[in-house]
Amino acid sequence: MEALGLIPLLLVVGLGVMQLLAVGYASVLAGGAAEAGALALAAGQDPRAGAREALPGWSETRAQVSVEGGRVEVRLRPPSPLRVLSDELEVKAAAAVEAP
Repeated sequence: MEALGLIPLLLVVGLGVMQLLAVGYASVLAGGAAEAGALALAAGQDPRAGAREALPGWSETRAQVSVEGGRVEVRLRPPSPLRVLSDELEVKAAAAVEAP
C-alpha cells in the first residue's frame, strides 16, 4: 500500500524525463534542418524549403526558419503537453555558408 503513494511521484519524474528527451530530439532536428537549409543555400536553392524538408511532419507548425545572408537559423518548439512549457523550451540552431 505504501508503494501506491509513490505512483504520482513516478509519473511526474517520468513526464519530466520524457520532456527532456523531447527537447534533446528537437535540438538535433533543428541542427540538421539548419544544415540542410545552408546546403540548399550553397546550391542556389531555397534554404527555407531545404530546412523544412529536413523536418518531420509533426514539427511543421512548431518550426520557424529565418535566412540572413549566408546564415540559416531554425527555431523549433519541442512537443509538450503544455504550450507554455513548449514555448519556454524552444531550441534554435544555425548553420552558415560563405558566399562564393
